[in-house]
Amino acid sequence: MCGIAGMSLAHNAASPDAATMDTFVRALAHRGPDGSGHSVVGRVALMHNRLAIIDLATGDQPFYAGSAALVGNGEIYNYRELRRGLEGINFSSNSDCEPPLHLWLRDGPAYAEHLRGMYGIAIHERVARTLTLSRDPFGIKPLYIAEIRDGLAFASEPQALLAAGLVERRVRGATRDELLQLQFTTGAETIFEGIKRVLPGETLTCADGKILERRRRQALPEGGPEEIDEDAALARLDRALEESVDLHQRSDVPYGMFLSGGIDSSAILALMARLNSSPVLAYTAGFDTPGVADERAHAATVAKALGAHHETIEVSEAMVWRHLPEIVACMDDPCMDYAIIPTWFLARRARQDVKVVLSGEGGDELFGGYARYGKAAKPWWLGGRAMRTRGAFDRVDVLRHRPEGWRDGFGASEVLAADGGRTRMQAAQATDIADWLAHDLLLKMDRTLMAHGVEGRTPFLDSGIAAASFRLPDHLKMRKGVGKYLLRRWLEKHLPVARPFAPKQGFTVPVGTWIRGQGSRLGPLVANQEGVREIAHPEKVEALFRNITRWRHGFAAWELLFYALWHRTHIQGLAPEGDVFSTLSAS
Repeated sequence: MCGIAGMSLAHNAASPDAATMDTFVRALAHRGPDGSGHSVVGRVALMHNRLAIIDLATGDQPFYAGSAALVGNGEIYNYRELRRGLEGINFSSNSDCEPPLHLWLRDGPAYAEHLRGMYGIAIHERVARTLTLSRDPFGIKPLYIAEIRDGLAFASEPQALLAAGLVERRVRGATRDELLQLQFTTGAETIFEGIKRVLPGETLTCADGKILERRRRQALPEGGPEEIDEDAALARLDRALEESVDLHQRSDVPYGMFLSGGIDSSAILALMARLNSSPVLAYTAGFDTPGVADERAHAATVAKALGAHHETIEVSEAMVWRHLPEIVACMDDPCMDYAIIPTWFLARRARQDVKVVLSGEGGDELFGGYARYGKAAKPWWLGGRAMRTRGAFDRVDVLRHRPEGWRDGFGASEVLAADGGRTRMQAAQATDIADWLAHDLLLKMDRTLMAHGVEGRTPFLDSGIAAASFRLPDHLKMRKGVGKYLLRRWLEKHLPVARPFAPKQGFTVPVGTWIRGQGSRLGPLVANQEGVREIAHPEKVEALFRNITRWRHGFAAWELLFYALWHRTHIQGLAPEGDVFSTLSAS
């Protein structure tokens, strides 16, 4: 896990300057505190900040082979198998990121088809003067590009491009409206004018500062449901889970896992306990607020049954107000998921012991865990309903203008997801995987963990797991309104203490309660922020914070608070100044 950045400039431009490269190094230092390297050849520059996980001694980047150089962010889990298949190659390291370079020399842009892992990769071929940029199929690792005056620039985080002065700090209005209504944004466009995402699975070939070719590797297998019975599906799932977790444990540094007490993380822990001779380190967060569902006790029961070493942290309201400005600051590509709060604190605690954590992201999307999939699977005359048809501010009257077209990107994903003979449930899953997973859950995980120099790994988001789960018949995903049926059956067999068919407790962060308690103090501060004044009526914002009586009011207030802090950092360019109140009070 690292940070990468660089530039590809037109043939008549000057070479990339040292000051820009130095800015990249500083801006992405949190992603790679163990060292940095760079390559500038002609008008193409590559930069790498390293978080050393595999091959601590000889794994520094860039890697060079023939006329090509590579920098990468992420992990290639099948690197040992790839090395065995590349006969006659004289490798310079034992790194997982060196085999992709030799694959590229052999196969060109098709090299990414062989990779099993999470990655953002840049390869420069100095003879043809091409730059190849690739991102993993699920979008676990980020990669961004910007068209600049003399060509293209890329980076693991948009804030590096902003810090270097390559792109102006301007909000793209349509994407902002989408963010306010959905809490995340879709597709290639980011909230910053001039900065785009390399989409999950894309490989771009660039030269002379222009994109010449795009190709895309799909995360999900094609086709509708397959014919398979429950016993065969369970046996296949067990093999796929064990293989994926085994691959995701490849590391030369200590690792642990995040344990929520839910189905997904309990399954990951069960596999880790099976594969490890020593106790697994497991971390769980809870809250000090009365009446909030707390997963710590159940997580402790699961951990004890598997002999794991279980660490818990309690997130208090005071901790949140103290650290929220820096938590929001790490979300340069914004998603307003309040789960960024416990995840940030979990990463901070885990970094005292480990550099790598495994987590259960992707289980709901691949195995059909959300109730909305059941509703989407029904035709409208049987009570079916499309996903995400209501925005967060639809019934909260504070904005100056009603957001228009905010669902267009999500709707486009729905159309694409419905191709290929998929059922309604499969289409709903594929839609979520394309945008909600990549641009909310995984983005949250990447930024909050990398803020502390921790690598997050997601064993469910693996080609083997996707092959074993996505084309399951709908009745093996959801039965009698209960999602993730097959995964629950697997857990019932291998870890019954997890009580996989017990009613779901749900996980929430009590931001509405916290904001309500400080509403009279927060309201004027939020209403007075430049970013909020642009989009909302200040007097209505203050009234909202004073009168939080429904869940949607608390959520809207949370989004405005998030946006106020985010805009201050990433558009106005102002660093956080202490806690929430002092930061919002600063001029």
